Amino acid sequence: MADYTITLTDTEIKSMKTVMVDIDEWITNAATNRARIAKEEILSLNMAHCNANGITIASGEDAQVQQAYDLEVVKELT
Repeated sequence: MADYTITLTDTEIKSMKTVMVDIDEWITNAATNRARIAKEEILSLNMAHCNANGITIASGEDAQVQQAYDLEVVKELT
């Protein structure tokens, strides 16, 4: 697990507070939801790759994401 810290200017904070009650909760929700979408995409790509190549799909989502990396179905952006 990793923790990330961001810095907002006073103006950004004031602006955010006009559209949300809890800035931290909103940022956390945005990041975790984007991660969920990426995970769903990875799982789909991994399943398609494994089915097309006769590879047994790993058991569990964490293992399937790792399998997608191991099989080079996905890679980290740099």
